[in-house]
Amino acid sequence: MVHSENLKYGALFMVASGLLFASMATIIKIVSTSLPNEMVVFFRSVIGMLVLLPWLWHRGWGVVKTRRLGLHLIRSLFGLAAMYSFFYAIAHIPLAEATLLNFSTPLFVPFIALLWLGEGVPHKLWWAIGIGFLGILFILKPGMALFTPVSLVGLASGIFAAVAMVGIRRLIRSEPAIRIVFYFTATSTVVSAVPLLWAWRTPDPALWVLLIAVGVLASLAQLLLTRAYAHAPAAQVGPFTYATVVFAAIAGWTLWNEVLDVLSFVGAVLVCIAGILAIRRGGPRLAPAAELPDLEKLKTTVKLK
Repeated sequence: MVHSENLKYGALFMVASGLLFASMATIIKIVSTSLPNEMVVFFRSVIGMLVLLPWLWHRGWGVVKTRRLGLHLIRSLFGLAAMYSFFYAIAHIPLAEATLLNFSTPLFVPFIALLWLGEGVPHKLWWAIGIGFLGILFILKPGMALFTPVSLVGLASGIFAAVAMVGIRRLIRSEPAIRIVFYFTATSTVVSAVPLLWAWRTPDPALWVLLIAVGVLASLAQLLLTRAYAHAPAAQVGPFTYATVVFAAIAGWTLWNEVLDVLSFVGAVLVCIAGILAIRRGGPRLAPAAELPDLEKLKTTVKLK
Protein backbone atom coordinates (compact mmCIF):
# COMPACT_ATOMS: atom_id res chain seq x y z
CA MET A 1 0.00 0.00 0.00
CA VAL A 2 1.46 3.35 -1.07
CA HIS A 3 1.29 6.12 1.51
CA SER A 4 -0.96 8.96 0.31
CA GLU A 5 1.84 11.46 0.94
CA ASN A 6 4.17 9.52 -1.37
CA LEU A 7 1.47 9.32 -4.03
CA LYS A 8 0.88 13.07 -3.79
CA TYR A 9 4.56 13.85 -4.24
CA GLY A 10 4.82 11.29 -7.03
CA ALA A 11 1.94 12.94 -8.87
CA LEU A 12 3.42 16.41 -8.35
CA PHE A 13 6.80 15.32 -9.67
CA MET A 14 5.11 13.71 -12.67
CA VAL A 15 3.05 16.79 -13.52
CA ALA A 16 6.13 19.00 -13.12
CA SER A 17 8.01 16.65 -15.43
CA GLY A 18 5.19 16.95 -17.95
CA LEU A 19 5.40 20.73 -17.82
CA LEU A 20 9.13 20.64 -18.54
CA PHE A 21 8.72 18.13 -21.37
CA ALA A 22 6.02 20.31 -22.93
CA SER A 23 8.27 23.36 -22.52
CA MET A 24 11.07 21.46 -24.26
CA ALA A 25 8.75 20.53 -27.13
CA THR A 26 7.60 24.16 -27.41
CA ILE A 27 11.18 25.39 -27.70
CA ILE A 28 11.93 22.70 -30.29
CA LYS A 29 9.03 23.95 -32.41
CA ILE A 30 10.36 27.51 -32.15
CA VAL A 31 13.94 26.52 -32.98
CA SER A 32 12.88 24.27 -35.86
CA THR A 33 11.74 27.28 -37.90
CA SER A 34 15.40 28.33 -38.17
CA LEU A 35 17.47 25.18 -37.72
CA PRO A 36 17.29 21.65 -39.19
CA ASN A 37 16.08 18.70 -37.16
CA GLU A 38 19.57 17.17 -37.20
CA MET A 39 21.00 20.04 -35.17
CA VAL A 40 18.22 20.01 -32.60
CA VAL A 41 18.67 16.29 -31.98
CA PHE A 42 22.44 16.68 -31.67
CA PHE A 43 22.24 19.43 -29.09
CA ARG A 44 19.63 17.51 -27.11
CA SER A 45 22.04 14.56 -27.07
CA VAL A 46 25.30 16.33 -26.34
CA ILE A 47 23.84 18.36 -23.47
CA GLY A 48 22.41 15.15 -22.03
CA MET A 49 25.94 13.76 -22.17
CA LEU A 50 27.31 16.78 -20.30
CA VAL A 51 24.64 16.30 -17.62
CA LEU A 52 25.66 12.66 -17.29
CA LEU A 53 29.41 13.25 -16.89
CA PRO A 54 29.32 14.17 -13.16
CA TRP A 55 27.63 10.83 -12.39
CA LEU A 56 30.27 8.98 -14.40
CA TRP A 57 33.08 10.90 -12.71
CA HIS A 58 31.66 10.04 -9.31
CA ARG A 59 31.03 6.37 -10.06
CA GLY A 60 34.17 5.77 -12.11
CA TRP A 61 34.47 4.88 -15.80
CA GLY A 62 34.68 1.20 -14.99
CA VAL A 63 30.91 1.23 -14.61
CA VAL A 64 30.46 1.45 -18.41
CA LYS A 65 32.22 -1.86 -19.16
CA THR A 66 29.70 -4.26 -20.65
CA ARG A 67 29.27 -7.61 -22.35
CA ARG A 68 25.96 -6.51 -23.88
CA LEU A 69 27.25 -3.89 -26.31
CA GLY A 70 25.08 -5.12 -29.19
CA LEU A 71 21.89 -4.88 -27.17
CA HIS A 72 22.90 -1.45 -25.88
CA LEU A 73 23.35 -0.27 -29.46
CA ILE A 74 19.98 -1.64 -30.58
CA ARG A 75 18.19 0.04 -27.67
CA SER A 76 20.11 3.29 -28.26
CA LEU A 77 19.52 3.46 -32.01
CA PHE A 78 15.78 2.92 -31.60
CA GLY A 79 15.72 5.57 -28.89
CA LEU A 80 17.55 7.95 -31.21
CA ALA A 81 15.15 7.16 -34.06
CA ALA A 82 12.26 7.99 -31.71
CA MET A 83 13.90 11.33 -30.93
CA TYR A 84 14.45 12.20 -34.60
CA SER A 85 10.86 11.28 -35.45
CA PHE A 86 9.33 13.12 -32.50
CA PHE A 87 11.30 16.32 -33.08
CA TYR A 88 10.45 16.24 -36.80
CA ALA A 89 6.76 15.81 -36.04
CA ILE A 90 6.85 18.70 -33.56
CA ALA A 91 8.16 20.97 -36.32
CA HIS A 92 5.47 20.04 -38.86
CA ILE A 93 2.19 19.24 -37.10
CA PRO A 94 0.32 20.76 -34.13
CA LEU A 95 2.30 20.42 -30.92
CA ALA A 96 -0.42 18.55 -29.03
CA GLU A 97 -0.88 16.07 -31.88
CA ALA A 98 2.86 15.34 -32.14
CA THR A 99 3.10 14.87 -28.37
CA LEU A 100 0.03 12.65 -28.29
CA LEU A 101 1.30 10.36 -31.06
CA ASN A 102 4.61 10.02 -29.23
CA PHE A 103 2.69 9.11 -26.08
CA SER A 104 1.08 6.17 -27.89
CA THR A 105 4.11 4.15 -26.74
CA PRO A 106 2.27 2.11 -24.03
CA LEU A 107 -0.04 0.73 -26.73
CA PHE A 108 2.87 -0.80 -28.65
CA VAL A 109 4.98 -2.06 -25.75
CA PRO A 110 2.94 -5.30 -25.26
CA PHE A 111 3.38 -6.29 -28.92
CA ILE A 112 7.11 -5.50 -28.96
CA ALA A 113 7.54 -7.44 -25.70
CA LEU A 114 5.62 -10.37 -27.25
CA LEU A 115 7.85 -10.48 -30.34
CA TRP A 116 11.14 -9.74 -28.58
CA LEU A 117 10.82 -11.19 -25.09
CA GLY A 118 8.10 -13.76 -25.67
CA GLU A 119 5.82 -12.15 -23.08
CA GLY A 120 2.11 -12.73 -23.52
CA VAL A 121 -0.29 -9.81 -23.78
CA PRO A 122 -2.56 -9.76 -20.70
CA HIS A 123 -6.22 -10.17 -21.69
CA LYS A 124 -7.18 -7.13 -19.62
CA LEU A 125 -5.04 -4.96 -21.92
CA TRP A 126 -6.85 -5.75 -25.16
CA TRP A 127 -9.69 -3.30 -24.52
CA ALA A 128 -7.23 -0.52 -23.75
CA ILE A 129 -5.17 -1.28 -26.84
CA GLY A 130 -8.27 -1.39 -29.05
CA ILE A 131 -9.47 1.98 -27.74
CA GLY A 132 -6.02 3.44 -28.28
CA PHE A 133 -5.74 2.32 -31.88
CA LEU A 134 -9.21 3.64 -32.60
CA GLY A 135 -8.06 6.97 -31.21
CA ILE A 136 -4.96 6.90 -33.42
CA LEU A 137 -7.18 6.37 -36.48
CA PHE A 138 -9.21 9.43 -35.50
CA ILE A 139 -6.01 11.45 -35.27
CA LEU A 140 -4.44 10.17 -38.49
CA LYS A 141 -7.71 10.23 -40.49
CA PRO A 142 -6.47 7.87 -43.24
CA GLY A 143 -8.24 8.26 -46.56
CA MET A 144 -9.58 11.71 -45.71
CA ALA A 145 -8.55 15.11 -47.00
CA LEU A 146 -7.44 16.05 -43.48
CA PHE A 147 -4.85 13.25 -43.42
CA THR A 148 -1.31 14.54 -42.81
CA PRO A 149 1.48 12.12 -43.84
CA VAL A 150 3.82 13.71 -41.29
CA SER A 151 1.53 12.34 -38.59
CA LEU A 152 2.88 8.89 -39.45
CA VAL A 153 6.31 10.15 -38.43
CA GLY A 154 4.85 11.15 -35.08
CA LEU A 155 3.33 7.70 -34.72
CA ALA A 156 6.67 6.13 -35.65
CA SER A 157 8.24 7.97 -32.72
CA GLY A 158 5.88 6.12 -30.39
CA ILE A 159 6.71 2.76 -31.99
CA PHE A 160 10.47 3.36 -31.88
CA ALA A 161 10.19 4.46 -28.25
CA ALA A 162 8.31 1.24 -27.45
CA VAL A 163 11.16 -0.85 -28.87
CA ALA A 164 13.65 1.20 -26.82
CA MET A 165 11.55 0.66 -23.68
CA VAL A 166 11.46 -3.10 -24.14
CA GLY A 167 15.20 -3.00 -24.78
CA ILE A 168 15.67 -1.27 -21.42
CA ARG A 169 13.55 -3.92 -19.73
CA ARG A 170 15.78 -6.63 -21.15
CA LEU A 171 19.02 -4.80 -20.35
CA ILE A 172 18.20 -3.87 -16.79
CA ARG A 173 18.06 -7.55 -15.82
CA SER A 174 21.86 -7.59 -15.89
CA GLU A 175 23.01 -4.01 -16.53
CA PRO A 176 23.05 -1.09 -14.04
CA ALA A 177 20.94 1.87 -15.05
CA ILE A 178 23.82 4.31 -15.36
CA ARG A 179 25.42 2.02 -17.97
CA ILE A 180 22.18 1.92 -20.01
CA VAL A 181 21.91 5.68 -19.86
CA PHE A 182 25.56 6.15 -20.82
CA TYR A 183 25.37 4.02 -23.96
CA PHE A 184 22.15 5.67 -25.08
CA THR A 185 23.54 9.18 -24.56
CA ALA A 186 26.94 8.38 -26.07
CA THR A 187 25.41 6.64 -29.08
CA SER A 188 22.96 9.48 -29.65
CA THR A 189 25.72 12.08 -29.43
CA VAL A 190 28.08 10.29 -31.82
CA VAL A 191 25.47 9.23 -34.40
CA SER A 192 23.62 12.57 -34.39
CA ALA A 193 26.93 14.38 -34.96
CA VAL A 194 27.39 12.75 -38.38
CA PRO A 195 24.55 14.63 -40.18
CA LEU A 196 26.07 17.92 -38.99
CA LEU A 197 28.67 17.49 -41.75
CA TRP A 198 26.00 18.60 -44.23
CA ALA A 199 23.22 20.04 -42.07
CA TRP A 200 25.16 22.50 -39.86
CA ARG A 201 23.98 26.09 -39.71
CA THR A 202 25.62 28.50 -37.30
CA PRO A 203 22.85 29.54 -34.88
CA ASP A 204 22.18 33.11 -33.88
CA PRO A 205 23.05 33.92 -30.23
CA ALA A 206 19.39 33.61 -29.16
CA LEU A 207 19.15 30.18 -30.79
CA TRP A 208 22.21 28.98 -28.89
CA VAL A 209 20.37 29.75 -25.66
CA LEU A 210 17.27 27.89 -26.85
CA LEU A 211 19.28 24.84 -27.97
CA ILE A 212 20.94 24.62 -24.58
CA ALA A 213 17.54 25.06 -22.93
CA VAL A 214 16.21 22.03 -24.86
CA GLY A 215 18.87 19.78 -23.37
CA VAL A 216 18.61 21.21 -19.88
CA LEU A 217 14.80 21.00 -19.77
CA ALA A 218 14.84 17.43 -21.09
CA SER A 219 17.38 16.37 -18.47
CA LEU A 220 15.49 18.06 -15.62
CA ALA A 221 12.22 16.53 -16.84
CA GLN A 222 13.76 13.06 -16.81
CA LEU A 223 15.09 13.67 -13.31
CA LEU A 224 11.61 14.64 -12.07
CA LEU A 225 10.17 11.61 -13.87
CA THR A 226 12.45 9.25 -12.00
CA ARG A 227 11.67 11.02 -8.74
CA ALA A 228 7.97 10.42 -9.41
CA TYR A 229 8.47 6.67 -9.91
CA ALA A 230 10.66 6.54 -6.83
CA HIS A 231 7.69 7.73 -4.74
CA ALA A 232 4.92 5.51 -6.11
CA PRO A 233 4.37 2.58 -8.53
CA ALA A 234 3.89 3.19 -12.23
CA ALA A 235 0.26 2.08 -12.15
CA GLN A 236 -0.56 4.96 -9.80
CA VAL A 237 1.59 7.84 -11.04
CA GLY A 238 2.10 6.77 -14.68
CA PRO A 239 -1.23 8.20 -15.89
CA PHE A 240 -0.09 11.66 -14.83
CA THR A 241 2.42 11.60 -17.69
CA TYR A 242 -0.46 12.63 -19.96
CA ALA A 243 -0.35 16.06 -18.32
CA THR A 244 2.35 16.68 -20.93
CA VAL A 245 -0.27 16.50 -23.69
CA VAL A 246 -2.43 19.07 -21.90
CA PHE A 247 0.49 21.47 -21.44
CA ALA A 248 1.50 20.99 -25.08
CA ALA A 249 -2.05 21.75 -26.24
CA ILE A 250 -2.10 24.95 -24.17
CA ALA A 251 1.27 26.04 -25.59
CA GLY A 252 0.20 25.26 -29.16
CA TRP A 253 -3.03 27.20 -28.78
CA THR A 254 -1.35 30.17 -27.07
CA LEU A 255 1.65 30.57 -29.38
CA TRP A 256 0.44 29.27 -32.75
CA ASN A 257 -3.35 29.30 -32.43
CA GLU A 258 -3.36 25.51 -32.91
CA VAL A 259 -6.73 23.94 -32.25
CA LEU A 260 -7.41 20.24 -32.74
CA ASP A 261 -10.24 19.45 -35.14
CA VAL A 262 -13.18 17.43 -33.81
CA LEU A 263 -11.85 14.06 -34.99
CA SER A 264 -8.39 14.72 -33.57
CA PHE A 265 -9.89 15.85 -30.27
CA VAL A 266 -11.94 12.66 -30.01
CA GLY A 267 -8.85 10.66 -30.92
CA ALA A 268 -6.82 12.52 -28.30
CA VAL A 269 -9.33 11.63 -25.59
CA LEU A 270 -9.36 7.97 -26.65
CA VAL A 271 -5.56 7.70 -26.77
CA CYS A 272 -5.21 9.31 -23.35
CA ILE A 273 -7.83 6.99 -21.87
CA ALA A 274 -6.20 3.97 -23.51
CA GLY A 275 -2.72 4.98 -22.37
CA ILE A 276 -3.89 5.44 -18.79
CA LEU A 277 -5.68 2.08 -18.84
CA ALA A 278 -2.63 0.38 -20.34
CA ILE A 279 -0.36 1.78 -17.65
CA ARG A 280 -2.77 0.94 -14.82
CA ARG A 281 -3.77 -2.51 -16.05
CA GLY A 282 -0.35 -3.41 -17.36
CA GLY A 283 1.16 -2.38 -14.05
CA PRO A 284 4.84 -1.61 -13.63
CA ARG A 285 5.81 -3.48 -16.81
CA LEU A 286 4.41 -0.60 -18.89
CA ALA A 287 6.10 2.14 -16.92
CA PRO A 288 7.76 4.79 -19.06
CA ALA A 289 11.52 4.51 -18.85
CA ALA A 290 13.71 7.30 -17.56
CA GLU A 291 16.98 8.37 -19.17
CA LEU A 292 18.89 9.47 -16.08
CA PRO A 293 20.87 7.36 -13.58
CA ASP A 294 18.15 7.90 -10.99
CA LEU A 295 16.46 4.94 -12.69
CA GLU A 296 18.44 2.81 -10.25
CA LYS A 297 16.07 4.00 -7.56
CA LEU A 298 13.20 2.40 -9.45
CA LYS A 299 14.45 -1.16 -9.02
CA THR A 300 12.16 -1.62 -6.05
CA THR A 301 9.24 -0.11 -7.96
CA VAL A 302 9.58 -1.45 -11.51
CA LYS A 303 9.57 -5.22 -11.16
CA LEU A 304 10.75 -7.02 -14.28
CA LYS A 305 10.21 -10.59 -15.32
